[in-house]
Amino acid sequence: MQYVLTLTSNPTAPAIDSAVVSIVEAALRDGGLTIGAIDWLDPDVAADLPFNGIMQADLTATLQEALSGIDVDVNLQSAPDRRKKLLIADMDSTVITSESLDDLAAYAGIGDKIAPITFRAMRGELDFEEALKERVAMLAGHPSSLLDRLLAEVEITPGAQVLVATMRRDGAYTALVSGGFTSLTGPVRERLGFHTDRANTLNVANGSFTGTVGEPILGRDAKLVALNEFCAELGIGPANAVTVGDGANDLAMLQAAGMGVAFRGKPAVREAAGFRIDHGDLSALLHLQGYKRSEFAD
Repeated sequence: MQYVLTLTSNPTAPAIDSAVVSIVEAALRDGGLTIGAIDWLDPDVAADLPFNGIMQADLTATLQEALSGIDVDVNLQSAPDRRKKLLIADMDSTVITSESLDDLAAYAGIGDKIAPITFRAMRGELDFEEALKERVAMLAGHPSSLLDRLLAEVEITPGAQVLVATMRRDGAYTALVSGGFTSLTGPVRERLGFHTDRANTLNVANGSFTGTVGEPILGRDAKLVALNEFCAELGIGPANAVTVGDGANDLAMLQAAGMGVAFRGKPAVREAAGFRIDHGDLSALLHLQGYKRSEFAD
């Protein structure tokens, strides 16, 4: 069929039962659409529902309203060419569960000064580069050994490992691109198996943070630049890429990619991205590409 609606939920709290399917099918029929047979990608966790017809512009909003109060994500797309050849992922609050600069600040005892700036920057309320410089300056003089604690305590977001492993197994190029720091993106890249990583450099001298960031800074446009560069190297178009992130500095790459996913994104990002995952984990990005759970890499 021409289109597919993908329902996903958190694998630890499956939420797609017959009642949810009935609600969705009724909403599609009410919109004058012809529905095909449901394809369970992971029983009770994820499913595809193919359909034909002319989609109304507000169909996604209609479906989300119909499922209000139910922890299920709804995403619509054209049925062909769903599997992508490039994955670009943000790190902070996407591939890892926290904001790494906020973590360093908390270890240094200045979390209450830095976290509010991060919050506003990720919502797009502050200039990204200036907000980064301001926060890093507050770390000046604190021991760089705090990075060792960060590396020891960082938590990987559920689903990240299988997302990277499955796409890499099937020939996709995988990149971790972050406004954070190479001191963390490098180890996270190695841990999860990304092909490459790009990030900023947190300057250190004599065992302490200098309070500066290496130039040039990977700022608001860096992820879109990375998308275009990787696509050129691979000989593909942005339509063949899946990108994922949560903050305002991710939005340009999310909007440019064929599958740009706001993962538990900030409000403005959720509204502007073509795809959104609010409830599931990162394995939902595989389901969006039509993967069944049985096809995931070990």
